[in-house]
Amino acid sequence: MNVHPSLDLIPAARPQRAYGHARLAVKPVNGRTRIATLYQEGCAKIRLPDRDDAVLEAVMINTSGGLTGGDVMRWQFDAGNDCHAQITTQACERIYKASSSIAEVETTLSVGENASLAWLPQETILFERSALKRTLTARLAGTGRALIVEPVVFGRKAMGEDVQTCTFRDRWRIYRQDRLVHAEDFAIGPDTAAMLARPALLGGMRTMATILLLDHDAERYLEPARKIIGEKGGASAWSGKLLARLVDEDAYSLRKRLIPLIDLLNQKAGVPKVWSI
Repeated sequence: MNVHPSLDLIPAARPQRAYGHARLAVKPVNGRTRIATLYQEGCAKIRLPDRDDAVLEAVMINTSGGLTGGDVMRWQFDAGNDCHAQITTQACERIYKASSSIAEVETTLSVGENASLAWLPQETILFERSALKRTLTARLAGTGRALIVEPVVFGRKAMGEDVQTCTFRDRWRIYRQDRLVHAEDFAIGPDTAAMLARPALLGGMRTMATILLLDHDAERYLEPARKIIGEKGGASAWSGKLLARLVDEDAYSLRKRLIPLIDLLNQKAGVPKVWSI
């Protein structure tokens, strides 16, 4: 006798989750920065476009096309002594609706003596009912220089996207010579729209960016940075750090100030070319 089990008794298939892990270490070779080691796993890829200067540029690619609940991405970048590198993304990272669990992105940066590293990903876009937990840890040597930029978009205004509910957790820990020099935790959700409307947060704006420069003379950039930022944001500088925050109504308007700010703070390396594509 053939017995056909009830559909209710058949376990539902678990959605396939994306996983990616990539690691890049660089070293100095004849006055230029070159690859020391490169590791790629899963949907995390790194591409290295040609440049005409001494700065190595690495472009991160998530081949899964975006992240949702349960996806995990891990990035690690090590700039050795006397190296100069900047890291960006091929496109904006999209965080889609999560049916369960939370997407996780973990970034680890290391900067050696007399080295510089610029972390310049394009915008992270959070969609309705998305969920993201993000951590960034950076360790700098005594004479290392780091520029860290993270722009975030809560729904694209031009596409008519209105984010009412999502969850976003962002944790930064920055060390110089193994001493904690900067820490912050940002958390919003699930009632995102109401929280974004608060004057002390975004005041109804849809986009924001955090910019952190760690350099021995970071304070000298404060006044020109404030002129670029204008009224929709602010900047402070102390103890070898410059911290700026920008808000705006949409990603395009935010970029009009963020790009010249990166150009100011990133020395001769400027803004990654992929930002203009």
